[in-house]
Amino acid sequence: MQETDSDMAGEAAGPRRPYADLTPDCVLDAVESLGFIVDGRLLALNSYENRVYQVGLDATAPVIAKFYRPGRWSDEAITEEHAFMLALSEREIPAVAPLVIDGHSLHRHRGYRFSLTPRCGGRDPELEQSETLIRIGRFIARIHALGASQPFRHRPTLTRHHFGVEPSQYLIEQGWIPAELTAPYTSVLEQALTEVAACFERAGPIQSRRLHGDCHRGNLLWTEQGPHFVDFDDARMGPAIQDLWMLLSGDRTQMRLQLDAILEGYQDFCDFDPRELHLIEALRTLRLIHYAAWLARRWDDPAFPDAFPWFDSPRFWEEQILILREQIAAMQEGPLSLL
Repeated sequence: MQETDSDMAGEAAGPRRPYADLTPDCVLDAVESLGFIVDGRLLALNSYENRVYQVGLDATAPVIAKFYRPGRWSDEAITEEHAFMLALSEREIPAVAPLVIDGHSLHRHRGYRFSLTPRCGGRDPELEQSETLIRIGRFIARIHALGASQPFRHRPTLTRHHFGVEPSQYLIEQGWIPAELTAPYTSVLEQALTEVAACFERAGPIQSRRLHGDCHRGNLLWTEQGPHFVDFDDARMGPAIQDLWMLLSGDRTQMRLQLDAILEGYQDFCDFDPRELHLIEALRTLRLIHYAAWLARRWDDPAFPDAFPWFDSPRFWEEQILILREQIAAMQEGPLSLL
């Protein structure tokens, strides 16, 4: 999940093809510029917002090179993310932090900003198992305990405006909705945002803290030692439940059981405010809206039409209308209850 007003402005003014000059030679040269000796092996990893590569090194383990999308984050925002990850790592909380080289974690090469992290192996977590969820809950709580100790100063806060209102306006004003679907989509969107606001009102004032921000199973690597958290690129201020709800799936009974397991571990290290349960379906709705706008904003990047060919079709928007209607019903049904 993605950005602030300043981030959006930077994107609008940014280059249409931000990675056009990021050739394999450029990637290898960037890594060598920091004193490493590359062996020529280069593997592009699954990433669209940024560009991420596994780079082979001579006589040592490969590193992961992450090249940041121009115009999205300021240098201060990126280094603040890095500082958070490094602080977690220092406390033996398994966040895969960037390497600090000559006192810096953010580097430049040929106009690109990049960082290096150690390669961390792991497998997909078995979220169907309660013990796995309990262990994940404990580590998320430790992230949140540190996250509550001080705020981000250069990274955004998750708000209804930035994740719902502004993306909605962008999609409609820029003409992304097919003409025949504009009226029904706009109508259901307004209803959804009204229900989101009602959920936030029912929750009341909620503590905001530093979060991972995009804590889904794809950003968790499971090892014998437990979970490793990767990709803090969307780190921001927000409610604790933001880092919990994306681990839930299935019907309400299944999600209730999963949440109970997560919170069993979470509350070993951090208190949880049950009022935040009102926000689960609201946050899911905001993510759906924001995701559609994210794809639209990135459509000039050639990687996006190739990876998401279904986005630029009436069928996608028809499905969005149906999903948003389901979300309206879910928000009206009320929050999950704890066991």
